[in-house]
Amino acid sequence: MYRFPWVLFLVAAVNMAVAAEPLRPGFYFETCPPAEFIVRDVMKKAMIREPRSLASVMRLQFHDCFVNGCDGSLLLDDTADMVGEKQALSNINSLRSFEVVDEIKEALEDACPSTVSCADILVLAARDAVALSGGPNWEVRLGRKDSLTASQQDSDNIMPSPRADATSLINLFAQFNLSVKDLVALSGSHSVGKARCFSIMFRLYNQSGSGKPDPTIEPEFREKLNQLCPLGVDENVTGPLDATPRVFDNQFYKDLVGGRGFLNSDQTLFTSRRTRPYVRVFSKDQDEFFKAFVEGMLKMGELQFEQPGEIRTNCRVVNGRPIDVLMSY
Repeated sequence: MYRFPWVLFLVAAVNMAVAAEPLRPGFYFETCPPAEFIVRDVMKKAMIREPRSLASVMRLQFHDCFVNGCDGSLLLDDTADMVGEKQALSNINSLRSFEVVDEIKEALEDACPSTVSCADILVLAARDAVALSGGPNWEVRLGRKDSLTASQQDSDNIMPSPRADATSLINLFAQFNLSVKDLVALSGSHSVGKARCFSIMFRLYNQSGSGKPDPTIEPEFREKLNQLCPLGVDENVTGPLDATPRVFDNQFYKDLVGGRGFLNSDQTLFTSRRTRPYVRVFSKDQDEFFKAFVEGMLKMGELQFEQPGEIRTNCRVVNGRPIDVLMSY
């Protein structure tokens, strides 16, 4: 296990924080030097075990940060008196690989007890998921605290639907001081991974209540989607979000230009005049996409709200609470 001689001298001096503190690179350089190595190592093992886990972990940061800031609230399991974010409409039966976060936390607790927050784990793991999939690597700012509660309602009130159009997405991102460019770049997280038939049935068979398919879907691609997701299919069946679902690259944007976006909320980025120019640029220039993606991830990672916090020792439950949760996987 990841135990070091100096670990006995580590002291969690302040586990609670009322105000959000400034984030900075190298936050754990003195208190837990191997922290980033440990996260990367566990992520590599997860990738070998199940390549899809990289895409799954990557998305956890977005679903966490947009709901009351980057505070690890997404990771809390339900309790008798709290229904958390895992039960939210955009998360239930969709988000996965929470066990990878558990593995990272266990390794960090063994090396540096009560030191690295679950919120920071999500940010580190998302960065590593991108890098291990062939995307950019970058220095992350750390020092977040973990929330003491979570709320399904808060998540339902903010997280977008797969049916969302570009205008609603632009307005949502603007609430967090994220630009149109940030929106298009961060949507590039769909360069890897899969999504469920559940998310596209309306596009294939009843777009906007018309009883017809979405006319923006390229005909041959629509035929493939019809074969993957026929009427009456188990809607948990999954399909790739782009043509290279295991590689973080700009193929996602090339597919959007060609009318081959899997989700409505993705394809709308090309059909909208406000987002289309960025889709075109990223489809032609992968380096520009990578640069914009990193900028967007750093900005999203800065989302914090003043609220009580701690360093959880188990990402699924607040400290000092019996583990009597209703487990959500």
